[in-house]
Amino acid sequence: MSAAVTCAQRWRTGRQHWVLDGRDLFDPARYGVAEIRKTVAREFTLRHHYSATFPATKLHYGLFDLAGGKPLLVGVVALGMPMRNLVLTNVFPHLAPNSEALELNRLVCDPSVGFNGESWFCARAFRAAAAHGVRGLVAFCDPLERWEETDDGHRRYKRGHYGGVYQALGFDYLGRATPRTLDFLPDGTLLSARATAKVTGGERGHQGVISRLVALGAPPPTADQTPGEWLREAKHVVGVRSQRHPGNHRYAIRLGRTRGERTRTVIGMAPGRYPKPDLELPLPLIL
Repeated sequence: MSAAVTCAQRWRTGRQHWVLDGRDLFDPARYGVAEIRKTVAREFTLRHHYSATFPATKLHYGLFDLAGGKPLLVGVVALGMPMRNLVLTNVFPHLAPNSEALELNRLVCDPSVGFNGESWFCARAFRAAAAHGVRGLVAFCDPLERWEETDDGHRRYKRGHYGGVYQALGFDYLGRATPRTLDFLPDGTLLSARATAKVTGGERGHQGVISRLVALGAPPPTADQTPGEWLREAKHVVGVRSQRHPGNHRYAIRLGRTRGERTRTVIGMAPGRYPKPDLELPLPLIL
């Protein structure tokens, strides 16, 4: 049984929750937005976001619930640097990457934040970023569902994302990023290409990747194995699952303190029609 509803996704300890339009109302008078330290943003994101990762970031904003007297952090927006500058320069050819142009790396809100709360939060965070000289943001959302193995089979812990919050904020839709093949661990988390490159190249951080795979059941590396040989064996033993990814949805928005500042920013890709999500949720909802 399913029901068509207008909803927004929230996260707590890596688990998806839903807030519903018309029922879970957002009260802006109850909340405030402030710039926060990276350590605070990182701890909150690692604890709650489904990816359990925190990329390279530059600006960090917190959504605070003020109803209880003492401000309570209930959301984080993190803006930062992608793995390649081309992610930014392809979209904003006239902006300096990693300063005037940034990526919206993370957006996560607690289930206590009502419907439309994330767009209210982002609008204020973007205004603050514009005061730092940011003139353009690129954002991606992952349309791929995520599943994890359980004793009863498999559980979907993330639905596909289509960028509803970016559409509400007036981002331009710029199509999909490059399709690729992804490796998933049995718990549904991603074993990224960057992580495997650290192992095969002996780069900084490779021991953390090795420890993660060993904790999932892989044998420790031996002296007679090359890093590539060990990684192939480890992935087989752990049960890494490869899946073809169609490419993330890509969005971009111009920022500025004035309309003139915003209109002077050039987006170097043609905008397209917004993708639309399947809004049918399985019942019972996790609330």
